[in-house]
Amino acid sequence: MQLVATEEQEELRAALRRFFAERSAGAEVRRLMASGDGYDPKVWELMAGQLGLQGMAVPEEYGGAGFGVRELGVVFEEMGRALVCSPYLATVMAAAALSASSDEDAKRDLLPGIASGEVIATLAWSEDGRWGLDDVAMQATRHEDGWQLTGTKSYVLDGHLADLLLIAARLNGQVALFAVDGNAPGLSRHSLPTLDQTRKLARLDLANVPARPVADRAALARALDVGLVALAAEQAGGAQRVLDMTVEYLKVRKQFGRPIGGFQAVKHRCADMFVQVESARSAVLHAALVADESPGELPAAAALAKSYCSDAYFHVAGEGIQLHGGIGFTWEHDAHLYFKRAKSSQELFGSPDEHRRRLARLVGISADDAQAVSP
Repeated sequence: MQLVATEEQEELRAALRRFFAERSAGAEVRRLMASGDGYDPKVWELMAGQLGLQGMAVPEEYGGAGFGVRELGVVFEEMGRALVCSPYLATVMAAAALSASSDEDAKRDLLPGIASGEVIATLAWSEDGRWGLDDVAMQATRHEDGWQLTGTKSYVLDGHLADLLLIAARLNGQVALFAVDGNAPGLSRHSLPTLDQTRKLARLDLANVPARPVADRAALARALDVGLVALAAEQAGGAQRVLDMTVEYLKVRKQFGRPIGGFQAVKHRCADMFVQVESARSAVLHAALVADESPGELPAAAALAKSYCSDAYFHVAGEGIQLHGGIGFTWEHDAHLYFKRAKSSQELFGSPDEHRRRLARLVGISADDAQAVSP
């Protein structure tokens, strides 16, 4: 496996950092998090037209660029670093499910619109806050020549505005994925209050909503693991930014006539933060490489990355607030935005403990041994 970033990946990172520095500055993040939609349609268009982000991992035959999870990891690191408010994670996960599907008609019909940025898509599988596929209880029912869905999905990423909803339900006893139009009759959407206002979640209520089966359980499982890796990359990027902000502050804040960054106790805390950030990045890199080159090992690698990066980001974000002193607790400073993102993403798609238990089952060790994954 190639562990060193290629020149193209480093160029991508540099371009993304410039783009998000201009389009996702602190004032813009605060404006968007207070808005109803939670994203800027003009920036979304630029992401598609100027950078080609929405189609990055979509196969070329369906209008995408055909890149892998490694490149997606670079994108999500930079988005996490800039706290980008965007339905990108939701759309990438939906595209991953369709790309892994064996339904060629669904791919031809749905992927080009996602790749071009014309369609915002999302996955909806959680019911009552349970994230496991075995917990999916919604049943698809036959209606004339098609299918209908009735029930509720919770904590749906950007479900309040998605044009295309890919909803998990049971078909003949097996979990499958159904495509639902965002304007379908019988569908109602409700925005949910969130700790992290930079990421919008919704509840979907369905009453005999027409739906089309587009993917099986295996495709959905692949998409969820890709989503875990993407979220872990975002967490690693956010943790890196918190560390950078904290170090910059410690260099200029003086006490007793010297920068507080020179005090030994402060140095030790920064060193611990650095170790966790670098370890998180290593976990993400490993999971992304596995996703592209050894997909059979992806479930374990994704569980490891999500569990470790979730705790590492939360710890680093908390330390960042503490080391900033009084200013770190103010609304005006960005530290609390990263802390809220860290806490909410820690629980999104399942808690670290849930993924450590999953990892234990996958590799055949005890849950106590898997707990060692915790930073």
